[in-house]
Amino acid sequence: MTTTIDSTAVTELGTERVEDRLTAVLLGADARREHGFWQRIIATDMFRRPEFPPPGPTPDERLALAHARLRALNNALDSGARLAADPRALAALHEWLAPMDPSLATVAGIHYNLFLGSLLDHDTGRTRDLSDFLAMRRIGTFLCTEVAHGNDAAAVETTATYDRARDGFVLHTPHLGAQKFMPNTSQAGGPKTGLVAARLLVGGADRGVFLLLVPLTDSLRALPGVRIRRLPARMGSPVDHCLTSFDQVFVGREALLGGAQGRVGEDGVFRSGTAGRRRRFLASIARVTTGRICMSASAVGGARTSLAIAVRYSGHRYVSGGRTLPPLAVIAHRSHHGPLAGAMATVFAMSLLHRRALDRWEAAVHGPAPEREAAAQLVDVAKGWITWQARSVIVECRERCGAQGLLENNGMTELITGVEGAITAEGDNLAIHVKAASEMVISAVPEPLEAGGAPDGPQDGGLDDLRYLGRLLAQVERIQFARSRARMARAPHGGPLKRWNAGSGPALRGVEAHAYRQAADAYAEAVEGLPEGPARERLTDLARLFALRWIERNSGDLLVAGHLTAGQVDGLTETTEQLVAAVAAHLPDLAASFGLPEELLADWPIAGARYAEAYDDPGASWHTGGQPASAGGEW
Repeated sequence: MTTTIDSTAVTELGTERVEDRLTAVLLGADARREHGFWQRIIATDMFRRPEFPPPGPTPDERLALAHARLRALNNALDSGARLAADPRALAALHEWLAPMDPSLATVAGIHYNLFLGSLLDHDTGRTRDLSDFLAMRRIGTFLCTEVAHGNDAAAVETTATYDRARDGFVLHTPHLGAQKFMPNTSQAGGPKTGLVAARLLVGGADRGVFLLLVPLTDSLRALPGVRIRRLPARMGSPVDHCLTSFDQVFVGREALLGGAQGRVGEDGVFRSGTAGRRRRFLASIARVTTGRICMSASAVGGARTSLAIAVRYSGHRYVSGGRTLPPLAVIAHRSHHGPLAGAMATVFAMSLLHRRALDRWEAAVHGPAPEREAAAQLVDVAKGWITWQARSVIVECRERCGAQGLLENNGMTELITGVEGAITAEGDNLAIHVKAASEMVISAVPEPLEAGGAPDGPQDGGLDDLRYLGRLLAQVERIQFARSRARMARAPHGGPLKRWNAGSGPALRGVEAHAYRQAADAYAEAVEGLPEGPARERLTDLARLFALRWIERNSGDLLVAGHLTAGQVDGLTETTEQLVAAVAAHLPDLAASFGLPEELLADWPIAGARYAEAYDDPGASWHTGGQPASAGGEW
């Protein structure tokens, strides 16, 4: 007979581990339901890192493995449609699959989110047969950007001209700049069908950019009128990125994905409840917002994994301790554990901001337009900030692993190149932050200041108070947006571009400050949600370290504006160093709270204490008992 203890009893008995409480902070209160499936599946044999003799698998072999895993994953799901309809599940997929196999996360995200998700979101009152895609007899892909149109995808030039006589659309690529750029459209993995973003022409009028469902390949070749060419290999994990074009390809009227943004009726007349071509385009590609959440999730998962590997390796990599001392683990040195402690504070912040953006988007996605737009803006800001922070964390961790971190079998290089893809995918970071900056610099209203120039005035010793630190972070944001408005107001005449160029620098720094403030607010909420005890203490230390590192970077502005005293600025370094020491003392336990399966970590040699055995040589002298080894060794 099994006896269970509810969570309240565990807390009262004091037997719940600190790591478990922090795992719930990172993954959410319903972590088992939301993440358990993905944690279990990446620990199974199909998803373990396969053994390949040097020099390892070719890109095509790795891509074939990703598609084999995609089918195994699909077979393990209760419903691919249910996954596609659930932003939280899609985010969790990326959070766990991306560190293990970035190629798999890419093709899975395209199939389930951009392709199936878009099919489910449009024409909701109409039945469309999805059985081939749910059973993966055909893999879905998404063709939006073009050679000449990336972040300005609303300007795509592929056309879909309505042919009334045949009651359908003719897709055509008019010139080289209109070729679809980078979709995974080759025959790799099996027959493909795509959602193609094209400019809808009805009755000679441009109705805006819509999606059309278009079969692209069979199991052997591209279908008539569809031309597909592989692009050069890109950095990172292999995906069959291609150039794709259309030469008068006909599809029926039912291929158009319609909705409130518009549709063509049986009478051949276009009708729309959405004014403006840009709004119609945004409605057509609305799944990109969920895609940005998924890119944040991929980056969070990659940063956690790289940090867990670096912390474990630094605990069993020994160096000389000096003449009279035994060898020391490198983690004993401040120069080593200091950067890892800072990375830990950042990784928790990334995780908390990701969950905040996901929660707000899930709550607002079907709500009023203002709430949906505000939630989408937070998703955009979070995607840029999280993926950039992930790059910094992963590169730092790679360096802390030295030469071992440069070898592919230790996982770091794939994580580095994987986050580069996330930085650009679903909207280049800089472009989406520029858009957010242009909106926020107008909407951000300066807060009235109390006497003394600061909210509550400067406080000696206030650096211990998370609420006070949060107000300081809000002031950094306010200062940057006020500076941007002032620069634009002083700009010489020359039109909107000159004004924006004058103010864009501080406006972008304001967006960065907004991300820091949102992450710090999420930290404070998480701390408040924990009972008194070791877990709350650990999280408070992380939250303070995160906030103080940003405040230190902006201490000059805060001092000049009267929000910090000279004494507080002078004490920032000492306070930060004390927090680094406090966090560093618990790095292994904090890394354990990430919930990474041991099976996953075992696939990277340096994550284990016996990592040197990965380089053992059975034919070497230490195994042959002094007998001569075979001449010449192995090559």
